[in-house]
Order: sequence, then structure tokens, then C-alpha cells
Amino acid sequence: MSMGHGADCRARAPALPLVLSVLGLAPGAIVAQDYTVAYASFGPLNTDIFITDGDGTDAVPFLPDPGLDYNASFSADEQWVIFTSERNGSADIYRARPDGSDLERLTDDVAFDDQAALSPDGRTLAFVSSRSGNADVWLLDLQTRGLRNLTDHAAGEFRPAWSPNGEWIAFSTDRDSPNPKLNFALVQSTEIYVVRRDGTGLRRLTNEQGVAGSPAWSPDGANIAFYQAPISEAGPLVRLRSGCDERSGACGTTQVAVLELATGNTRVLTDGPGAKLSPQWMNDTVIGYVDLDGLRFTDGTRGPVGDFQHADWSRDARQVIFHRDLGGELPTFRPVYSRDPQFNLIRTGLFPHYAPDGMRMTINSAAAGIEHNSILIMNPDGSQRSLLFDDPERSALAPVWSPRGDRIAFGLGGFFTMVRAFTPAAIAVIDVQSRELTVLTDDTQNAGFPGWSPDGERIVYRTQDGGASALVIMDVRTREITPLLSDFGSVNFPSWSPRGDLVQFTSNKDGDGFFEIYTIDVGSRRITRLTDSFANDAHAAWSPDGEWLAFSSGRQGFRDEGPLHPGNPQGSEIYVMRYDGSDVRILTDNPFEEATPGWAPLTRRR
Repeated sequence: MSMGHGADCRARAPALPLVLSVLGLAPGAIVAQDYTVAYASFGPLNTDIFITDGDGTDAVPFLPDPGLDYNASFSADEQWVIFTSERNGSADIYRARPDGSDLERLTDDVAFDDQAALSPDGRTLAFVSSRSGNADVWLLDLQTRGLRNLTDHAAGEFRPAWSPNGEWIAFSTDRDSPNPKLNFALVQSTEIYVVRRDGTGLRRLTNEQGVAGSPAWSPDGANIAFYQAPISEAGPLVRLRSGCDERSGACGTTQVAVLELATGNTRVLTDGPGAKLSPQWMNDTVIGYVDLDGLRFTDGTRGPVGDFQHADWSRDARQVIFHRDLGGELPTFRPVYSRDPQFNLIRTGLFPHYAPDGMRMTINSAAAGIEHNSILIMNPDGSQRSLLFDDPERSALAPVWSPRGDRIAFGLGGFFTMVRAFTPAAIAVIDVQSRELTVLTDDTQNAGFPGWSPDGERIVYRTQDGGASALVIMDVRTREITPLLSDFGSVNFPSWSPRGDLVQFTSNKDGDGFFEIYTIDVGSRRITRLTDSFANDAHAAWSPDGEWLAFSSGRQGFRDEGPLHPGNPQGSEIYVMRYDGSDVRILTDNPFEEATPGWAPLTRRR
């Protein structure tokens, strides 16, 4: 697939007491990780579970935790609450009594375990897990602890639901998805299937060729409720909330429908704009569901207004359990669980970048690159945060420190030209002490995503003029420009290896519509392809010793139904690989988009 540089010896930087303190370690402590990767996430900061009366009133917290608890459901006998929690690291399945007592962890794996449902007899847990590499429905025998992959498919399966007699499981899947792209992002399409608990009798129930999700069995087992939408609505359903008009329905519209199993006939029970999600039977005729305002019912009555995510009613409909986002300050700074103990993870803001001495770092101010961004500077633990640069008209994106730590380069202007009209952007440099700004390029092109050479004398960056893009190198002192790469598809996100010989970048040159990661030798112009997946691989960043590249990839697919996560659920995780593309390892594992990794200065294993 690729060829390496050849053997060499690379010295590592000395341990930094400040970085150790950021990780919660004393300077003389044993360091469990050699590497620390910061990154940005579109996921929530804190979700808690609440139990309310059946109409959604009088909510009380259920086992509150400062991390993420979500996707709770009642057991059929109402004696247990099954839920997902990240309180001990990875996402795992727990259960507890409705009063919060008898808390028990049911799964314990580095993979993502979620969306659990207990069988009617209480003996078998169906849940979604990524332990096979993608999202499958698994079964756990609670007595023997035996595990079985029920669906075992290369695509994703989500939201398992037991039939009332415990013989069948309905689920949604994107195995039939045509995977259309909305600009550079995949648009997920799902259908409803059923399968017997022994794995036989697999049958597709819907043919929406769009979105069909969150199946729920009627009390008599004769019908399945679900939400549905045409494929034209799938893109708007997963837009960022800041980029659509929720009240007008411009975020996308779904309806609640019921499929009769005996005939295959489908009836649509709702109308009007807006997303209607998580349907569940209240009785033989009425279905409760969630919209962007709160709880609603198909008989026309309304519950309270508020944030109700994945509402699940008890069998007698007297209680409802749900989770909601409690918010938190963004950009954040939070150590988070890593699937690989060699690589510590810190969730920060967009495009995190550490000063060479590790004493300070910069991030962008907004939650997404498409928004207007300023540059924030702070201590590496997120404290003493201040504004380094802001322009009221132009966005300042992807700041990177110079090797001497005295200057910061960034793109200044408008970006995301693939979804917006062409807007000029320039490469700018700001002096960290004086705050003096120097704009290095003119406004005839869209230039962005700079990367310093190890000697600090040159900058590589992406330039775009209409539909064409290229990589160029500028001498910072003379402003002389040297072409590096052109006519290689859409190229972006270049950065210079610490050794100085290679520049990594992303390109969609291979023709499948997705971006892959490449390197180009600055001297010989030899190009090496590092990744080869049917997904976007991008946002790569070199480790300080040049041994690794951290990057974002959607190669393992979605972890959940996209419309349930309007914060851009692209299923994109943070990975690392060796500089030659070998030894690929996954670090994050969740339903949200993770992106723009940056490395802290190295610490030594003691």
C-alpha cells in the first residue's frame, strides 16, 4: 500500500512538568501514555437521564453524573432501568432500579456499547456494539454472560426492539443505503428489518429509500411504529442546529408511521414540518413521540415543552425516562477515554495546536469551521483563556504555532467554498507578543490551512481558485512561492513532517468521492498514499517526533441513526497510524463527529 522512509533514529523531547500536571500526574510519576492528542468533537458535554410522570411533568434526575448518561429504557416488568453510561471510560451498558439503587455494569469493553433493550423475560440484553469494527446488534445472556453477534453485517444496525413475545427483534440498518454525499459528508439512509432471536428469519420490512428508524412493536405484536422521511430530508436532518430554521422545518421533516406486519401496509399518523422521532406505543392506538419542542402524542395531545431525547415510557405509561443535554462551556478542555492506552486524549475546541514548549495552546472559538471563528490562546489545561485575534468580517481558521513559538499562522477570510460561494482568504501571521498582524497572500484566491516547515522559514498551504486547488510553499521572509502539488483532485489540510522531508495532505484523487491521506516528498515530489478506505480520511497531524499521524476517519460507519443526533452525526473517529500508513489504531468510538487532532509535546514513559 505504501512505502516508508527507511530506518532512522528520532530523539524525543524531554518530559514537560506542565504537561504532566495537565494529565493529573506529578513530575516524578510513571507516565502511562507517551503521547497526548487533543481534538474537537460535535458530541455533547454532559447528558443526564431523568424520570418523569407519563405526561412528561415533574422530572427528577436518575443517577446524575458529570459525564455522559443516555439512551435509557424500562424493563418490561418496570423493575429495571437499562442505560448507557461513560462514567467509567468507554460507553457501556448499565442497569439500576428506578430509584437508582442496585447499579450494575452489564458490559465492559473498550468498544462502543449502546441502545440496549431488555427482553420481555428479562434474561437477554439486545444492544448495539462496535466491538466487531462496525455497529452490530449483539445479544448478552445475563445469566451465563454469553455474547453473540446477532446481525454481523459490514454495515450498521441500530435501535433493537423486542417483540412482545420475545421471539423477534426489529432494528434499523443502513445496509441498503446508497450513501449519497452532502458536499463532503455522507448522508445516511436506513430501513427497518426484523430477525428471530436465534438469527433466522431475517426480513426487510420497509422500502423507504430514505430514512426509516427507531422501530417499536405494538402491544399485540401486530404492528411496528417507526419514523420515516424521504431521502431529500436526510441531509437537512443532520445539519448543525445553528445552520437551519427549526421552526419552519428547514432542519428536515420526519413523520410517525405504522406498518402492519400481516399485510405490509403502512399508515402515516402525523403531518406538518419538523422532526418527529423515537415513537413508542402508549396503548393499542396512541403513540408518543419526541419533536424539537418536547413530547407529543398521535391523538393530538401535547406533553411539556423541553429537551426530551429518546423518551421511553413504562409499560403502564405512568412514567417516561429520557436524557437531555445539560450543556457546558464551549470550547471545552476535558481528558476523555482513549481506546488505546498509549495515546491519551483531551477534548478541546476546534483545531487545537500546542506551542512548542507546551506552555500555551491555541484553538478556534466556534464549534464548527463553517462558522465565524476567532483565535483563543490559553494554558494547556484550558485556564487563563483569552482572545488572541478576531476580525469581525473575516474568519480566522486553523492556527498553527511556528517552531520557535513566537508567531502563529492561520487562514483569514471565508472557507467551506464547497457549500458557499467563492470567498477570498489569505494566509496571515500574528506575532504572539506584539499582536502585530502580517497578511502574506493577496485576495485573489482562497488560501488556508497553513503548516510551518521545521526551520520556521517556510509555510505550506492550500490555495483554491474556483474549482481548482493546489499546495504551494511560501518563503515567509521573501514571500517567494514555490508550487508543490497541483492537478491532484481536491487537496487540503497540508502539514510538514518534523523531519522536514514530507508534507502530508488529503485528496479525493482516487475517484470514489472520498478523501484519503497522502504524503509528498518535498524534494523529489514523490507521492505516497497512506489510507485506502471507503470513507473520508482527513485532518491529519504529525506527532512531535514524526512517528505518527493522528487523523479523522469515518471508515467504521455510523454508530446510530443520524436524525437522532442533529449535531452532525458523521460517525467520524480519531485514529492514529505510523508515518508510513501502517499500524492503524482507533482512539475514539461514539456516534459523533470527531476531528482536527493536534499533539501535545511528548512525555517520556518512566
